[in-house]
Amino acid sequence: MTDMILDRRTLLAGAPLVAAGAMLPTSAGAAAAKRSLPGWFDDLEHRTFRYFWDLASRRNGLVPDRWPTPSFASIAAVGFALTAYPVGVERGWIKRQEARDLTLTTLRFFETAPQGDAPSGTSGHKGFFYHFLDMETGTRFRDTELSSVDTTLLFLGILFAGAWYDRADPVEAEIRRLAERITERADWPWFTNDRGTVSMGWHPGRGFIERAWDGYNEGMMVYVVGLGARSKPLADGAWDAWAKTYPAFWRGTGATRHLAFAPLFGHQYSQMWIDFRDIRDATMRQANMDYFENSRRATYANRAYCIANPMRWDGYGRDVWGLTACDGPADVKRMFKGTERQFYGYAARGPLGQPDERDDGTIAPTAALGSLAFAPEIVVPAAAALRRQPGLYGQYGFRDSFNPSFRYADVPSNSGTVSATHGWVAKDYLGIDQGAISGAIANHRSELVWQTMHRAPAIRRGLERAGFNGGWLARR
Repeated sequence: MTDMILDRRTLLAGAPLVAAGAMLPTSAGAAAAKRSLPGWFDDLEHRTFRYFWDLASRRNGLVPDRWPTPSFASIAAVGFALTAYPVGVERGWIKRQEARDLTLTTLRFFETAPQGDAPSGTSGHKGFFYHFLDMETGTRFRDTELSSVDTTLLFLGILFAGAWYDRADPVEAEIRRLAERITERADWPWFTNDRGTVSMGWHPGRGFIERAWDGYNEGMMVYVVGLGARSKPLADGAWDAWAKTYPAFWRGTGATRHLAFAPLFGHQYSQMWIDFRDIRDATMRQANMDYFENSRRATYANRAYCIANPMRWDGYGRDVWGLTACDGPADVKRMFKGTERQFYGYAARGPLGQPDERDDGTIAPTAALGSLAFAPEIVVPAAAALRRQPGLYGQYGFRDSFNPSFRYADVPSNSGTVSATHGWVAKDYLGIDQGAISGAIANHRSELVWQTMHRAPAIRRGLERAGFNGGWLARR
């Protein structure tokens, strides 16, 4: 539905996590889990890859936000797509030349796309890009915001491409030049609006969105990329300004203590590209863990909440879990097991008791699958159970979400189908959710994305300026 436009600030406006002292497998134990996956994961990975390969425009490289609903392009989905193409090469689904040529088309578009402060007819401003673009013209879609975080997701895909295409041939050399040129145009100090922290967005004629990126959530990647820029980087101290709000985000005790953010995408997106294993900033040194471990604990907490199921939703359980931002059945209230409950359309979801809590019975496969690299021992069984859900697995792998409790056939749902037996199932696949699945599988199998990004100078600079050390950063 082309009127389903939601920016990140809408998601962010606005029961115990796990049993106290519950023991979790250590991150070392999780890392020791076999990298082999059930045979059907090959099919899942290939179908998920095909979302990007089949649907990307060969004229400008733009990728639809969703499918099969007719859709605008999502610049974040383009970032995931640029990362998925080399995965397809490594897995033997496409040739390197095919991936290279589509990547070049994409980067040429973003290098030449019109910039400026006009409300229409441009694709971006100050080196950043609008959240959604028209698939054909490549210009701003309606009144969407100039998005700092979605531009960052695009930049991460571009930086990945610049590092992966490392051959001497002229096409790959041009990819590397364009990757640096596009990412270095961004005026990061401008996006702080003189506050030290990066605004979530900007609108022509209205200015900056009041809410800034402060933690803990997916905004961490904004600061790493902004600090890593050479031309117009964020100032010293930007990471400290981002992290100073951390105290309000701690949840759990002992082995379950972690920086919480209810929707799992906030723990996944930065870490799809940035390898946080065994590197630490001041916060993690004090906590005696790293952000990878933090996301592993968050994954377990999300699952533990679904097992506890304080709202008594149908279908939640040991292997059917996963709350994040996703499509939902409808914005409506209905009686459920004797209590009036609020259901939602597209919204961020996550355990009650955590920052940005919301639970309406809607489960998204990307929530669990996007954490495969963190906790394969619980994600693989979840993937198998989710694949058995009626109508959830299709042409491009997992459809976006489902809600076994929503069986209200009298409620129109443009976002999916409603069954009196199985509840609601989304009809669309979403690019950013497919991308998180693709990247998590690639990192679990071979660390492809992480190892490639080790070679991206901007990521190393950003991490070191933020105060990270140890691990792969200590290796030159």
